[in-house]
Amino acid sequence: MSPAGDPDGEEWRRLDRRTLLVTAAVLAGVAGGAGVPVAAGLAGDRPLAQAVGWVLAGALLLILAGTAGDWVRWRRTRYRIGPDRVDLRTGLLLLKSRSLARDRIRSVDLTANPLQRVLGLTKVRIGTGESTGGGESTLELELVTRAEGERLRRTLLARAAVPDAGHDGVLAVLDPRWIRYAPVSFVAPALGGAAAGAVMQVSEWFGAQAEVLDWIGDRFRDVSLPWMIVDLVLLATLAGAVGALGLWVEMWWNHRLEREPGGTLRVRRGLFTSRSVTLEERRLRGVELVEPLGVRLFGAARLDAVATGLTEDDEDKHTDLKALLPAVPRAVADRVAAEVLRETTAPTSAPLAAHPPAARTRRLRWALAAVLGPAVLLAALGALLTPVLLYVAAGWTVVLTPLALLLARDAYRSLGHALAGGHLVGRSGTVRRSTVALRRTGIIGWTVEQSYFQRRAGLLTLTATTAAGEGAYSVLDVGETAGLALADEAVPGLLRPFLEQPETPRARSTEG
Repeated sequence: MSPAGDPDGEEWRRLDRRTLLVTAAVLAGVAGGAGVPVAAGLAGDRPLAQAVGWVLAGALLLILAGTAGDWVRWRRTRYRIGPDRVDLRTGLLLLKSRSLARDRIRSVDLTANPLQRVLGLTKVRIGTGESTGGGESTLELELVTRAEGERLRRTLLARAAVPDAGHDGVLAVLDPRWIRYAPVSFVAPALGGAAAGAVMQVSEWFGAQAEVLDWIGDRFRDVSLPWMIVDLVLLATLAGAVGALGLWVEMWWNHRLEREPGGTLRVRRGLFTSRSVTLEERRLRGVELVEPLGVRLFGAARLDAVATGLTEDDEDKHTDLKALLPAVPRAVADRVAAEVLRETTAPTSAPLAAHPPAARTRRLRWALAAVLGPAVLLAALGALLTPVLLYVAAGWTVVLTPLALLLARDAYRSLGHALAGGHLVGRSGTVRRSTVALRRTGIIGWTVEQSYFQRRAGLLTLTATTAAGEGAYSVLDVGETAGLALADEAVPGLLRPFLEQPETPRARSTEG
């Protein structure tokens, strides 16, 4: 490796050679995980020692070949931090050179899994905050030392200090009591189902699925089928809750949100896999307060950033780059939202204007259609095939109709909009209620949608277009007059050329 002390900062550097150890260890894990079921399958037709020998030989070949390939990549990869650009060169037969202008760099994110942390390494992702669709707006260095990663982050994000508005420093740190919201998230039932599926899959690998099913049947031999289903669902839910607690600890332990000099927000979190995400405030266009139903019932919400350049590619689709806070008490989320936006009061807590009763009628109709449609189909099939389906249709209707109507009324009560200072605030949703505070200066266009049924009810959907977050945020089923007035007041003049202006008396007399 070239000396690190070159005063002009233009020397070419290599990645850390311990990346080869990481590659070998990962391949060993893959070989071990795949080798166990393969060895078990081969042992059915030949001696166990012979099956294990073949598997070990294949595993060794995989590890050696994979590590050799990564050694070539390591030898052929160089990066350089120049005064104006960041350069990356790699490739053997096909040479590839990438370069980013330093004045366009908006983020330097660090990630390290448990093995990389043990070795003192980290993955560095340098981004410009642009969404090109081909990954050309980012450079990735995999892997460098932790000290080198921090040096790169400080060097590449060095900016002239912004005026102190009283919100610098630490904005939020982890409160262990927040873990109480993990079991009521949507992750818990998903993990419970995944656990049940994993048990069945592993038992199938070892040819023991029938024994597992017999064991479950013996445990519930004296229990009726409906109660057995209820018990299994409860057990899966309990397993999911335990898994959600573990996942929350892994994702959010050591969480820290802070504003650094130069106008950047930094989120650090993770127990085993450490993550450090940096967001330049010039890219921030607002915040989103997310309240999944279970979390909302306990008075909590999650806070996300609405910013440019946070579109996740295929490699990082499981990384929530926009998350600023986990599920926390609503008052805490509002306080942090105000500090992130440099406001004295949180726009997300502003009083919202209610939507017309016609919006409630629409949601009640949708709820009844969602329940009665399948019920009618089941009843028709029951009349043609078997009376059992008639009982299923009746039970479906009796159980789900009140629930659907309750959710519909909650969805209507969740609707609202407001202009809070420099932000447009819109709220909607019931299973996942979302309150978006979008900077009015970040709105670049409006889309006004009105279906046939909305026209009859005097409603419309107003969508603010922005180059950040999801790209568009909607105010659903707002009154026609109120919606158009909201758009015109939020960004004066942007929508006015497309509005019909009433004729003046003078104009009418002239035409006559």
